[in-house]
Amino acid sequence: MFYHDSELQYEVTVENPDPHFAKLLQQAIGGQEGEMRVAMQYMFQAWALPEEYETYRTLLMETAVEELGHIELLAAAVTENLRGSPKEMRDETEETAAAAAAMTGQNPRQFLSSGLSAMPVDSNGVPFSGGYIVASGNLAGDLYANVMAEGTGRTLATRLWEYTDDPGMKDMLSYLIARDTMHQNQWLAALESLDEPVPVPASFPQEEENQEVNYAFMSTMREPQDDPNLPWTQGEAPDGKGEFSYLAEQPGDGPGIPPEPDPSTYNTPERE
Repeated sequence: MFYHDSELQYEVTVENPDPHFAKLLQQAIGGQEGEMRVAMQYMFQAWALPEEYETYRTLLMETAVEELGHIELLAAAVTENLRGSPKEMRDETEETAAAAAAMTGQNPRQFLSSGLSAMPVDSNGVPFSGGYIVASGNLAGDLYANVMAEGTGRTLATRLWEYTDDPGMKDMLSYLIARDTMHQNQWLAALESLDEPVPVPASFPQEEENQEVNYAFMSTMREPQDDPNLPWTQGEAPDGKGEFSYLAEQPGDGPGIPPEPDPSTYNTPERE
């Protein structure tokens, strides 16, 4: 259940409307690094958790709803950048979509399909994809994915911050960047609170793994190389359950030739 208030989560002001920047902001809405992704990701992760993980379910849902507020912030910013542009630019935009793209670099669909409004698309106009969402049902694996999602989202927001000179847009992006900082840290803290976050899933009996390679860094160089003596080739593994080692060669065995196809597939070039 959700409740909505007409007040934005954070103030959005645009001093110098820029239709091209509106197009770039679309990446932060519907792009692979955007807010739609994390909002949906955290929701579906939360909905998969049983009652014993209620604390983590609440954490995920609270953050998911906050991300919905971020979508609203960005949508308001996109619309203000589009509709607040100079009148002569708006008049030209209304004549042809091609002129809009040529003059402002904006996505023509922002005029044609949404009437100078935000859309659930990325900066190239590609619709948001549910394929961006990671929700495996394994809490530890999902939390690692969330750290990555917040990291790429924060990187995008910092690039947008560098791109714009508008004080209002910088202020809004500064807020979003700060929230990404918090979210990265909260997911890491949640991981640390788990008894055994790695390897994922930690519930699988490790004695069933191939014990010869489960902590071995494997070189794929054609000629065998010496152990480079790096943190991932020697010493205790981060999960505390094994010691890193170095394999100069891949195990290699077995033919790589597939069996003969069924004749009904007609894979052979001629009749036998």
